[in-house]
Amino acid sequence: MLSKTVSEKLTELDLSDAMLESLASNLIWRIGRLAEDLPVTIRVGLATNALLFEDLPKLKNLGNDELEQAINNNDFKVEWVGQVP
Repeated sequence: MLSKTVSEKLTELDLSDAMLESLASNLIWRIGRLAEDLPVTIRVGLATNALLFEDLPKLKNLGNDELEQAINNNDFKVEWVGQVP
């Protein structure tokens, strides 16, 4: 289920699994919530865009259980930070 959900989110961002895999060693990410009542936010971007992450609102850290529950409930969103390669 997780793999399917991630693939769908990547498609929405015009990214493929293969592209993400080829970029994996150059990516950084942040995972958390902006507020308790909002979905989990997964921010992904190239390491060269690390400074852009600092300009975004801070995310509240999550425990593994909360993250797993959000994924199972499809209660998350994926944001690409910076220009898509």
